[in-house]
Amino acid sequence: MKNRINQLFEKKKENILSVYFTAGFPTINDTVEIIQELEKNGVDLIEIGMPFSDPTADGPVIQKSSETALKNGMSLNLLFEQLKTIRESVKIPLILMGYFNPVYQFGVGKFCQKCAEIGIDGTILPDMPLNEFEADYKEIFQQNNLHNILLITPQTSEERIEQIDAASEGFIYMVSSSATTGAGKKVEDFQQDYFERIQQMDLKNPCIIGFGISDRATFANACKYAEGAIIGSAFVKSISTNSSLKNSIRKFIKGIYSPR
Repeated sequence: MKNRINQLFEKKKENILSVYFTAGFPTINDTVEIIQELEKNGVDLIEIGMPFSDPTADGPVIQKSSETALKNGMSLNLLFEQLKTIRESVKIPLILMGYFNPVYQFGVGKFCQKCAEIGIDGTILPDMPLNEFEADYKEIFQQNNLHNILLITPQTSEERIEQIDAASEGFIYMVSSSATTGAGKKVEDFQQDYFERIQQMDLKNPCIIGFGISDRATFANACKYAEGAIIGSAFVKSISTNSSLKNSIRKFIKGIYSPR
């Protein structure tokens, strides 16, 4: 079966909305409901955060959600248990995102196999070096039809971007700035010259822009330069209140874009 990420990008060429949330947040058993509600409200792609005790690349909102999820008792074993029947109700691509350490501790082969069993389409492991991935793990990922999504930043050289493009399957995660994750940037804060430079490189993989996308304006602006954008901190913040998850999710997604 063709990977669902590839199917998505074949079918949809623009305004792809990817949403990140932390598994086990706000409460331990919210994971499946959040995924189902995001799909119902027109999200194209979901990144499920694997909470980690030292999330250095994340801003305060995601750090706090990670801390809460771990206190709630979230672990990789529990996450796989929660997701074991997810494909009975959800059709869109699902990606597990987090730090490499918990995956390494779990066992990379076992992790990839579990992902394949439950229907996970990809991973984003920003702290795993490309050369290590290619030398030690790429084959295991491919055997399990699992795409490892790689990141580029404004500081990544053109030569390096070309290497990442050649090694990538699915899409490239285009980090909008060098800062940690987090909402609150204005449209004009993004580095247009960087976005334009990537556009001109004519990469073989589609790109999705992440970090700092938080509302309709920043989402629309990012979509001028890439096939879509990722919203994380702003969404996590929106579900951290005590109000109904269903209502919070519907209201938040409606405020970002109207799926056609």
